[in-house]
Amino acid sequence: MSMDALTLALDWLASPLSGATQHTLESPVYWHGRLMVLAWGGCLPLGALVARYLKVSPRQDWPRVVDNKFWWHAHRSLQYTGVLAMSLGLWLVWRSSDAPFFSATGVHRSLGWLVLVLGWSQVVAGILRGSKGGPTSMEMAGDHYDMSRWRVGFEYLHKSLGWLAIALAIVVMTLGLVSADAPRWMLCGLLGWWAVLLAAAAWLQRRGCCIDTYQAIWGTDPALPGLQRKPIGWGVRRTQQHPWHSSTTPR
Repeated sequence: MSMDALTLALDWLASPLSGATQHTLESPVYWHGRLMVLAWGGCLPLGALVARYLKVSPRQDWPRVVDNKFWWHAHRSLQYTGVLAMSLGLWLVWRSSDAPFFSATGVHRSLGWLVLVLGWSQVVAGILRGSKGGPTSMEMAGDHYDMSRWRVGFEYLHKSLGWLAIALAIVVMTLGLVSADAPRWMLCGLLGWWAVLLAAAAWLQRRGCCIDTYQAIWGTDPALPGLQRKPIGWGVRRTQQHPWHSSTTPR
């Protein structure tokens, strides 16, 4: 690529999406965008991927060693950080716009409130997910070990609303960039990052790393009460083999 072409490409990336020659934002709006990208572009989707694909880690001697809490601590830390960043970002601008509802800014604002509610509902649902029980507890009975109706409802709700929130957040962030007339490199960077996350998810899914939560925690004994139910969630599987050590790719 010649220097002239490189200069033109860099100028194009640095220009606002509208093609305007200048781009200025008030400080609260600027930090609002940064915090929302941190939350919904980074922490929350990464936390969701960790929970979906790393319940059994590559070096874990599974199924002899079960209940590896790496995924749980990583998922919880990333989600709490993301929800707090999201809340702070919204607080910075919650009185700053009176744009018409059907404008990019108006739809961004309305969907943003919905995403906020979904994000906090995930935190509340996690707190109310029920007891654990099982051989690692003083009492065998527990919502998770027994897969009670409460626990089944939580898993369906938590998984479906979580992915819905991430999908809506992608729309909200895109609309936010449009309404702020952000530099083109920001949108290109986010699109590239989402493509990387999608490719990683596809690879991990095909490898068979989306292991049933119950089996990852309690093991593969078919007599376990939770294994009497089908796995909860799309693409979730059960297996007798370590997903990272299997020589064949599951179908």
